[in-house]
Amino acid sequence: MTNKFIALATFAGVALAFTALAAAITFGGPAPIAPLASINDPFAGVDFSAVPPARRYAARDGTALAWLRYPAARDAAAGAAAPRRVLLVHGSSARARSLHVLAGALAAAGLEVAVLDMRGHGDSGPRGHAAYIGQLEDDIEDFMRAVPHAGPTTLAGFSSGGGFVLRFAGSTRQDLFDRYVLLAPFLHHNAPTNRVNNGGWVSVGLPRMVALTLLNSTGITAWNDLPVLRFGLNDWARQNLTPSYDFTLATNFRPHNDYQADIRNARRPLRVVAGSSDELFDASKFASVFEAAGRAVPVTLVEGSNHMGLTLDSAAVQAVARACAQ
Repeated sequence: MTNKFIALATFAGVALAFTALAAAITFGGPAPIAPLASINDPFAGVDFSAVPPARRYAARDGTALAWLRYPAARDAAAGAAAPRRVLLVHGSSARARSLHVLAGALAAAGLEVAVLDMRGHGDSGPRGHAAYIGQLEDDIEDFMRAVPHAGPTTLAGFSSGGGFVLRFAGSTRQDLFDRYVLLAPFLHHNAPTNRVNNGGWVSVGLPRMVALTLLNSTGITAWNDLPVLRFGLNDWARQNLTPSYDFTLATNFRPHNDYQADIRNARRPLRVVAGSSDELFDASKFASVFEAAGRAVPVTLVEGSNHMGLTLDSAAVQAVARACAQ
């Protein structure tokens, strides 16, 4: 009788666990979120008339991914070394053209600039989706092979793109670039730099995220295409940017869960630039977070710049240009 009771109790516990898991997956997605003015509004005053036409390169799965080229203002003379190329990665929900002001400043400073529409954004595949975790790293490698450059190359990323750049910098493919620059990077939701809900920018479907993480640890990926993040976009931006991420894209477009290991594993020169008034992240803590992970890195704080200001304000983009050129 005792064994039968134990068996029944075990079955009931398993059934309850599966019910809770199913409920989390079905009903635990991200809630609607109000637009965050500090992210949406600054772009109303940006002149996008000089954005270059989109180019394409073929990823290994055959998808044509979009990117923009901003040639160096001072092209190398015949026989001179090629200028440094900066490969720029935009932030969450965004696309290459959102970094138009920054890319133009880098090009004016004599840097060759390539800005990617990362997979799942802009004109690079279905928005909000990726096929597997690790596909974004494959896409970066595919770009480097499809669009070779004779000179040195820096990989730089903004916000979530900065977190992804850290992920890449600590990976086995880090030698594809000789330098890495993180611009107001998202490190982790538990990192000391993070503010609650990234300052009101993102709604997280935490129950679904936890449930899918558990399933993925057992090799089950059937529901990875469900949304787990929703961003604070206004009506115009929702039509032109990426309003939500599925589990695959949300997991890939950021550092690994052990972001400190990414920091420790990065062997190439690494530096951070952020605005002192960043409303999404506590920029004053970037230096100590990297030191705590065992890697002291140069951190430049641009006085008075907030999150988007880092890519738009004149003083900020010049500071970024100097960091990328060093």
